[in-house]
Amino acid sequence: MGIFNKILIANRGEIACRVMATAKRLGIKTVAVYSDADARAKHVEMADEAVRIGPADVAQSYLLGDIIIQAALDTGADAIHPGYGFLSENPDFVDAVVAAGLTFIGPSADAIRAMGLKDAAKALMIKAGVPVVPGYHGSDQDAGFLAEEARKIGYPVLIKARAGGGGKGMRLVEDPADFADALSAAQREGQASFGDPVCLIEKYISKPRHIEVQVFGDAHGNVVHLFERDCSLQRRHQKVIEEAPAPDMPQDVRDAMGKAAVEAAKAVGYQNAGTVEFIVDGSGPLRVDGFWFMEMNTRLQVEHPVSEAITGIDFVELQLHVASGDPLPFVQDDLAIDGWAMEARVYAEDASRGFLPAIGTLHHLQFPKGSAFANGSVRIDSGVTQGDEISPWYDPMIAKIIVHAATRDAARSLLIAALERTQLVGCVTNVEFLTALARNTRFASGDVDTGLIAQDMGALVRTDGPSELSIALGAIAAGGLLPETTQDPWSKLAGWRQWGAAEHIVKIQNQGDETQMRVALHGAGQFTVGDLNLTLAPTADAWRVQTQDQQRNVQIAILHDTVSVFEGGRVDSFGLIDPLAQTNAQGDGGDGVVAPMPGLVRQVFVSKGDNVTRGDDLMILEAMKMEHRLTAPRDGVVEEVLCSEGSQVSDGEMLLQLSEIEPSDA
Repeated sequence: MGIFNKILIANRGEIACRVMATAKRLGIKTVAVYSDADARAKHVEMADEAVRIGPADVAQSYLLGDIIIQAALDTGADAIHPGYGFLSENPDFVDAVVAAGLTFIGPSADAIRAMGLKDAAKALMIKAGVPVVPGYHGSDQDAGFLAEEARKIGYPVLIKARAGGGGKGMRLVEDPADFADALSAAQREGQASFGDPVCLIEKYISKPRHIEVQVFGDAHGNVVHLFERDCSLQRRHQKVIEEAPAPDMPQDVRDAMGKAAVEAAKAVGYQNAGTVEFIVDGSGPLRVDGFWFMEMNTRLQVEHPVSEAITGIDFVELQLHVASGDPLPFVQDDLAIDGWAMEARVYAEDASRGFLPAIGTLHHLQFPKGSAFANGSVRIDSGVTQGDEISPWYDPMIAKIIVHAATRDAARSLLIAALERTQLVGCVTNVEFLTALARNTRFASGDVDTGLIAQDMGALVRTDGPSELSIALGAIAAGGLLPETTQDPWSKLAGWRQWGAAEHIVKIQNQGDETQMRVALHGAGQFTVGDLNLTLAPTADAWRVQTQDQQRNVQIAILHDTVSVFEGGRVDSFGLIDPLAQTNAQGDGGDGVVAPMPGLVRQVFVSKGDNVTRGDDLMILEAMKMEHRLTAPRDGVVEEVLCSEGSQVSDGEMLLQLSEIEPSDA
C-alpha cells in the first residue's frame, strides 16, 4: 500500500499546522476543517483546501465526527489525522472513520478503548506485569466507599477522573475532611470534560517525577520505544517545560522503563504513535523498582518534538507510513539518543493569578529565529500569526519553543535565550514565568519533580514593578524620541540645541499606575530620564542601551497606544496617556466580585442577604473545562447576585455585590 495522496486533519491550531508541514514535505495534499472562530486561522491558510464544520463551540464543530468524516469524503481524502485532543482518543470516531472506508492515522479503536479508562487500563497492566501505583481502580462510586478506600490507601491520595487528561478531573487530597468536596469537584469536571464522572483513587507519591516513554507499533507486530521524556515541571497537573532525555536517568532504569512501555503497548496490540506515562519516585536516585504505570496516551503528544530532536525522526512522517501499512524502518538496537532537547509551552495565561487563561489579540508577535515544524537548534511550533485573537473557545496555547543542543546545560541556555527573544503584546502570557523557570537553580541542577513550580512559585512570579531602566525606555519610546535607524548623517544632529537640552514631559501608565517622566534629549540617542543617564543605539534586531556601568540589548515594540519593553526575559507594557481624556477614579472599594475570565457559572453558593466572611466560597466559574472558585474579598452581606447557575459571563463582568454588615443593636 502506498502512502496517502490526501489527508484531512481533524484538528486546529499548532498541531494541525505541524501535521500539514510534514504532509506538504512528502507531497501529500491536506484538508483543514474550521469553525467560524477559525475561518482565518493559520491552519486554514496552510491547507490545500478547507471545510467549515460549524460554529465556535467545539461541541458544534471540532467534536462532530460525522461532519468531519463527510468533509473527508467530499474532498477525496484517503485518511484522517486526529492530532491531539478533540476526537483523537475517541474510539467511536475511529470506528466511524474505518466504516466510511477511510484510514485513521493512529491506533485501533480497540487499543484506545483498552487504554482510555484509567481503571481498566491499570487492571490490564497488572495482568501484563507492568508495575502500577497502589490504589482503587474499581467502578463503585459511592462517596462513603471511596472515602474508606482512600483511608486504606493512606493520605495523601489523588482523585482522578478515569477518562481524564491534561489535569482535568484531578484533585490532590491531603486531609480526609476535604475528600468529599474534592471527589464531587473531580466528578463534575470529569463529566463536563469527558462525559464520564467515574473516578479512581491512587496513593500520592510525595516527590513524584513524571517520566513518559514514546512508543511506536506497526501492523506487523513490531513495537519499539524511542526513549523517555521528563515532564515533571507542571502547574495544576499540566505540563510546562518538557525535556528529553530525563535528567539523571541510569541506563538500567531507562532499559526497564522502555521494556515496560513496550510490554504495555504489546498488551493491546498497539499500532502507531503512543506514550506510556509513568510516575517515578524522585526522592532519591532513580531505581528499577521505583516507577509505576500511570496511563497511556493513545495519540501523538504535545511534547513529541523533544523526542524527534534527540532521535532525528519525524514522528508524523512515521505515523503516515505506519498507517499506510509500512513496517517500522528500524529495530530497537538501531535507535540512539543524540544530545538534549527541551520544550517550553507558551500560553496566554496569567501566572500571577493562578495561571488563569487569558484572551486578547496578538497585536505584536515575534519569535526568535528558528525552524518551524522541523528539527534544528531552535524550533518554533505555532498555530497563530500576528493579529490573531486568543479566544475563550479553545486551549490558550500560543506556541511551543523547542531547543536542541549537545548537553543539558547547553540546551537550557539556548532555551533561556530563545524565551528572552520572544515578544508577545496584546494579551497576558507566561513567557516571563517560563524564563524564570528555565533559570531556576533546582531545574538547572536537574532536581525536578511535579511539586517544583508550586514550591518555588514566589521566586518564579515577579512581584515588583518595572525597573528604572524599563520606565525610562518606555518614556523615551512613548514620547516618540527613539533615535532614527536611518544612516542619514543629518539624523545624527537630532536633539541638538544651542541653548541646552530639549526637555519633554511624558506621561505613561503601567498596571493602572500613572508616571510622569522628564526626558532630556542631549543629542542623537543621548538622554537623561529622571536621574538616569543613558545612550541608546539601534542594532540589527534590538536596541543597545548603555548606562553608567552597564551595556545590554533590549527590544522595544510600539503599538498605537502601548509601548512594550522586553529586557532579560521580562516585559513591561506602558499605556500612553491622552492628557485630554477623562478618567474615572471611582472604584467599587472591594464591594464587587467580577469574572476573572469568560466562562460558565457552574454553581452559586450564596443568596441575597447571606453573611459571608473573607475567603468564603461564593461560586464556581468553569472556563476552558477547568473549575475556578471565586471567594469573598472581604466580610460582608450579599447585596445582590447578578448571575445564575448556567449563565455565560464575560471577562470583567460584575457577578455579585457586597455591602457592609450592619452593626447589631445589642
